[in-house]
Amino acid sequence: MDLEHARRVAVEAALAAGAVLRESAPGAVAVHHKGGSGDVVTDLDLAAEKLILDRIRAEFPSHRIVAEESGVHGGDRTDGGWTWLVDPLDGTNNVAIGLPAYVVGLALCADARPVLGVVHEPLSGRTWSAVSGAGARGPAGPLTGPPRRDLRHGPVLAWTQGHGVSRSDPAARSLKMTMDARARRVLQLWAPLLCWAMLARGDIDGMIGYRAEGLDLPAGALIAREAGVEIRGLDGGPFEASAEGPPEDRSFVAAPPALVGDLLDLVAEARRLAPALPPL
Repeated sequence: MDLEHARRVAVEAALAAGAVLRESAPGAVAVHHKGGSGDVVTDLDLAAEKLILDRIRAEFPSHRIVAEESGVHGGDRTDGGWTWLVDPLDGTNNVAIGLPAYVVGLALCADARPVLGVVHEPLSGRTWSAVSGAGARGPAGPLTGPPRRDLRHGPVLAWTQGHGVSRSDPAARSLKMTMDARARRVLQLWAPLLCWAMLARGDIDGMIGYRAEGLDLPAGALIAREAGVEIRGLDGGPFEASAEGPPEDRSFVAAPPALVGDLLDLVAEARRLAPALPPL
């Protein structure tokens, strides 16, 4: 498998999908409710997803694809366990209310582990990508690690949670309350891939995820990790950014290595505030 070729295909597909989104998102968008959590889907999601699927199928006809809106294509894993994850519009809720914060995301996984990730921001035209073990790239070239920032007033953190997490979830509430108390700002952008890109390029200082969605996790986490970000489970142990497994396996802290300990302390404080919590 030529991962550089796969990266080029993924970047080109993301750019093409981004062009569709960029041209149509400012206008009236048909919004449809999806599931019972308040999530939505638009006609733009469907159009961008079809374009990406067509390009991946043309280049890698034996690969399995898991797409946000249309589900699984290709049945059981074939061709050595290669699986594409496609999020054609990460930030649909933002588009639905006219907020210009959304991206296109693709990941290629080998036996559930991400080996390639691409995130494209249509409005700015910027793209970030990474190949496992080969580093991350941004619009200006290789990402060499998030720069040091002034943290005298606390870090700027992003929060993400899975669609299945209820508003009354005690662990989520305790974590968010502690973040609000210790961070300078807490971002909840409804577009986790955009947050991963911001973390990889150093615009924010860290990110905490609680039972995150599996489809958009691998691409962003790989780009951030290849850019020098460290990712741990909430217990401080190793974290595998896989789309598979239960939601409980997708809770994490992510930051430059020097700040990971601070985020783990934050998690420990959240537990002290609510000692009856189940494992975070």
